[in-house]
Amino acid sequence: MTDTLTELSAERVLILDFGSQVTQLIARRLRESGVYCEIWPFNADPARIAAFGARAFVLSGGPASVTEAGAPRAPDIVFEAGVPVLGICYGQQLMCAQLGGEVQGSEHREFGRAFVEVTDDCALFHGAWQKGAREQVWMSHGDRVTRLPPGFRTVGVSEGAPFAAIADDARKFYAVQFHLEVVHTPHGAQLLRNFTHNVVGLSGRWTMAGFRAAEIARIRAQVGRGRVICGLSGGVDSSVAAVLIHEAIGDQLTCIFVDHGLLRQGEAEEVERTFRERFNIALVHRDASDLFLAALDGVTDPEVKRKTIGRLFVEVFEEEAKKFGGADFLAQGTLYPDVIESVSFTGGPSVTIKSHHNVGGLPERMRMQLVEPLRELFKDEVRALGRELGIPDSIVGRHPFPGPGLAIRIPGAITREKLDLLRRADAIYLEEIRNAGLYDAIWQAFAVLLPVRTVGVMGDQRTYDHACALRAVTSTDGMTADVYPFDMGFLTRVANRIVNEVRGINRVTYDVTSKPPGTIEWE
Repeated sequence: MTDTLTELSAERVLILDFGSQVTQLIARRLRESGVYCEIWPFNADPARIAAFGARAFVLSGGPASVTEAGAPRAPDIVFEAGVPVLGICYGQQLMCAQLGGEVQGSEHREFGRAFVEVTDDCALFHGAWQKGAREQVWMSHGDRVTRLPPGFRTVGVSEGAPFAAIADDARKFYAVQFHLEVVHTPHGAQLLRNFTHNVVGLSGRWTMAGFRAAEIARIRAQVGRGRVICGLSGGVDSSVAAVLIHEAIGDQLTCIFVDHGLLRQGEAEEVERTFRERFNIALVHRDASDLFLAALDGVTDPEVKRKTIGRLFVEVFEEEAKKFGGADFLAQGTLYPDVIESVSFTGGPSVTIKSHHNVGGLPERMRMQLVEPLRELFKDEVRALGRELGIPDSIVGRHPFPGPGLAIRIPGAITREKLDLLRRADAIYLEEIRNAGLYDAIWQAFAVLLPVRTVGVMGDQRTYDHACALRAVTSTDGMTADVYPFDMGFLTRVANRIVNEVRGINRVTYDVTSKPPGTIEWE
């Protein structure tokens, strides 16, 4: 955490991660309630944990069993620091095992929706759950607590967990067997807020306005009179980073927009218009579409596509950067999830991070320092910051768009003809979504040009043309997704427009695949 944010984030909470696929959601819920928090691996150096000065600890869930030898444990400092602790799922079992209780494997496992009977009141439940109520929660456990440590009492039970919620009011230690960070536990966010605001006594001072002021001061202190270059894609992250840095250092910033020819319809023009005209930011627009399409000619493997695009992007970017006689700093839109995903939290191999973020540092040949103003933020916070900075909602509210662009939305070989077809079909789809007032209700929508051609009849002629698929999903966290339930009238209207207006496409399908939990990036 940067020094300039110390005052803003003085009321900080430390989340220790034991490998749960939804640990990030804990942090998101705390941030949403105005509480600054960070996620560290469970095996972080105890001295570093002590220096962090957390006002409270949260122990996440995880896939291990506390009954097995070598299972992850919480550092003793967590329970000896004299601050409140909240254990969730594995965190509850761990808390009980380390404080003198007992955990056993159970024949009665609970996965998915369950119900907790509230057997007593406690500070964790204030204003959300009442004694005697039956509340829906989301369970995911096999082991269960069978004996409480000294000082704890039971405040909630479920069919598979006799100690579904427990409390040690004197030490302000609380634990739940269910996941209160997911939307499937309806009052979970309120329970987390009760822990941070009522139990811990935090005021919730973490705001985007405060972050903006503090980060501008930090950028000025870091950069001084140096020059900064920023790779601008027109996406949310790089756009917000560029505008924030420009607000801090003005014309010391130059943005380089590498147009790889794989963007959506009209996106290159929007980048030019927004950043040159609205924000008066120095912008270099390099049209490298011929170079990228030549390198992708005949390439069908999606991973080879990604790596080819990533390699060329860096080469073109460096080529343009050299024209300035060298810069001192490189700005990146690295987000907090990128930082988290680049660390192995459970002792296994690190999660693969997004290829366009050098979280671990820059190649030595670039001889620049990194400026990463969004490094402490989640995606929803970046959007809020963008609105705080006055960036148009057409950019900050934009659906996620992958770095390789349309290349991975054209399975098989890429051609200019296919790109043109997909751009037009995609533009019609998004236009109809906006016309229907549905854009903000959908987390991501896009068209895919399928690697098949189909026979059709249009009027008095047979056609042999391409088919495209439409996808739209809803999500509150980017970790799971459900299909958006368009009515048939909408889908029929979109399909008719695409077939009639895009010569070369004669069939449109709707993809009803949902995104499973545990995967981070959705494309």
